[in-house]
Formats: sequence, structure tokens, C-alpha cells
Amino acid sequence: MGAQLVNVTIDRDSPVPLYHQLSEQLRAAIADGRLQPGDPFENEVALAQRLSLSRPTVRRAIQDMVDQGLLVRRRGLGTTVANRKVHRRAELSSLFDDLVRDGREPHTTVLGHEIVTDERAAAALDLPSSTPLLHIVRLRFAGEAPLAVLHNWLPPATSSITQEELEQTGLYAALRARGVKPVVARQTIGARMPTSAERKHLRIRGSAPVLTMTRMAFDAAGKAVEFGDHCYRAEDYEIDILVDER
Repeated sequence: MGAQLVNVTIDRDSPVPLYHQLSEQLRAAIADGRLQPGDPFENEVALAQRLSLSRPTVRRAIQDMVDQGLLVRRRGLGTTVANRKVHRRAELSSLFDDLVRDGREPHTTVLGHEIVTDERAAAALDLPSSTPLLHIVRLRFAGEAPLAVLHNWLPPATSSITQEELEQTGLYAALRARGVKPVVARQTIGARMPTSAERKHLRIRGSAPVLTMTRMAFDAAGKAVEFGDHCYRAEDYEIDILVDER
């Protein structure tokens, strides 16, 4: 499929730099849907010739858009319009709720739902290693695009959560429905290469990494209520963290 051409008007008498005029109009085309996520982006040389602009001017405009996460450059594949990222604030919320708040349409495929014993998860939940835990694995979509593979382990008190519930709503909503309210959590954020199963589920091509997050959540009494170990498509997901001076 060829690149979608965007009508651009360049005012050479304006004090606004030419590269900025170009990037602003291309950014508007992405914002209003004329350019869709995944669309091939017009070749730098062709764009410069079409608009009678120098290649350095066009290159700077495109680089600005790459820096802002609006375009993605891939070796051998050219430049494409980036997928819309999920911006997640560093607060105690579920991905399901974050997507709803962002105006996206979350839906879930439950890949696993079983009672297991797991030493690592039991330790995170401050339980004996032999404790039976509900282990759930979910593939979370934003619209039709896969976004995350979510592993969670729950203590016996909330092991009644059903697969049907998890396909309809977020985990934290299911916990709240049982009178369990996570109020604080410890999170660790990282990155790694995906497993073959994660690559398949998240439709990852090439050598792209995944973002990871482990979370231990606690209620107001300090009791652990869930342990999560998740991975996300890095190009579609970012976490916003506010830091202050101590």
C-alpha cells in the first residue's frame, strides 16, 4: 500500500520555520485521522520534491515527529505512523480502567485460569509456598490491537473470580466486588525480549522488546491482595511518573 499524501500549505513569508510548519500540519493529519496508525509515511525525498522543500528541512520535521512518538522508523520497512500509545500514570489502577479513561475499548481473552502453587507468587503474597493460588493469564486488547499479556496470582480469599468476570471487566473491579480494595502497591518496571508465546500473542515482529511490570498490591491493612507480572508492547505503551525533590 502506498503512502497517504497529505495536503500541506507552506507559507515562505511566515516567521514560523518551514520544518515546524510541515511537522505541525502532518501532526494534525495524524490527530484528525487522515493518517492512521500503521500507514506508510511518504518518503523523505518524495515529500521534499512535492513541497519544493530542502531535504534537511523535511528530515528535521520527520525527526521531530519520530521524537514525539508519532512516527516509527524501521530498517527495511521505512517510516510508518505510530500506533496510539497508552499513557499510564504511575498510580494504583488497572489497565482496563486506564483504557476506558483514555477513550479506548478494552477487551480480554483469558488464556489461563487455574489453581496452582507457585513459590515466587506465594512469597510476594506473604503466604506459605504450598498455598493454592488462582493463577490467571489474560491477553488485553486496546480495540483490535493486542497490548499486554497479564499474569496475576490471587490468594485463596479471592480465588472465586471467574473467567467470565475477567472477560467482562478488569481484575480490580472483580476484587472490589468482593470487598477487596487495593490501596498501595510496589511496582518494578523493566524491559526484556519477549518469549515466543508473547511474540505470537502480541504480534511482535523483528527484535522489538517488551516493557515489563511486576506489582504487589496491598489493602489498607497491609495485607497482600494480588501479585502481577505483566508485559506490554513497548511501542504502544508508556508509563508516566511524577518525581519530586525530597
